[in-house]
Amino acid sequence: MPAALNHHIGADGETVPHAYFVRTGERSFRSTVHSQGAWQDGEQHMAAASGLVIHELERALPSSKLISRITFDILGVIHSGEFDIEVDVVRPGRTIELVEARMVHRAEHTGAAEVPATSDRAARPAVPGRPRTSVTARVWRLVASDTSSVMGAEVDPLPARDAGESRDLSEVWPGGYIGSLTGAEVPGGRPGRRRLWADTDVPLVDGEADGDYAGFVKFCDGMNGFAVREDPQQVFFPNVDLTLHFMRQPVPGPVGMDIDVAFGDSGMGVTHGVFHDERGPVAHCAQSLTVRLPQGSQRADQSG
Repeated sequence: MPAALNHHIGADGETVPHAYFVRTGERSFRSTVHSQGAWQDGEQHMAAASGLVIHELERALPSSKLISRITFDILGVIHSGEFDIEVDVVRPGRTIELVEARMVHRAEHTGAAEVPATSDRAARPAVPGRPRTSVTARVWRLVASDTSSVMGAEVDPLPARDAGESRDLSEVWPGGYIGSLTGAEVPGGRPGRRRLWADTDVPLVDGEADGDYAGFVKFCDGMNGFAVREDPQQVFFPNVDLTLHFMRQPVPGPVGMDIDVAFGDSGMGVTHGVFHDERGPVAHCAQSLTVRLPQGSQRADQSG
């Protein structure tokens, strides 16, 4: 993974707004250290980034239709610093429409830092930046109608948040995003299988209220890290996508997660979660994982 340079607001000790991002233009933003990822200091966490993408898509393309599905593809490191969000209508329609958004980073904030040589790896020179897209999102929106008479889901109920035990999510993961969360875990979890509630008082954009969908989405990508199957110092398992299928519109507040993580024997894995709000189940979420055993790790020595 390229060593991303740290351009977050707050990285150099300046005052940090109480938000994941600051709007710098009509569709331009800069990340703060609250959005910082867990794998390296100079990147954004996909959870915060994906929430912002939906926040801006809904602002730029408002609609009375409801979101039924969101598919995010992660095209590389989500760089800190300044970037733009571009939005388009892919397939317009009165009852069904497909819209798209892209996070595009400025050239001055996409370079990679020099990596010194180690005993088992050659040095890598610094790499100059260029404009690049890190995240794309495609969103299906459907016209709303009253189907309350047939509402139902074969989903296990999630115990209420006050039934959980307080959990410090930063015990396993570093980074500003994880540090911005509070957690309450339902007893009985094990590696690769957890049920918990997450909350935060940090909004997506300084001075702007989170929309219902964006405020919900900003928690979802953390799920493979909330239900850790293996020590992340011994096994890498970043996701390359995130897909959410909604059964209804979420309500603001804490987000509950019923998560399971599976690793295969050939470098791939899947995270699946049923996500809840305080009214009940809201969405099914999935991630495709690239599972890697770093050279020299105990798990790498045990394979084969």
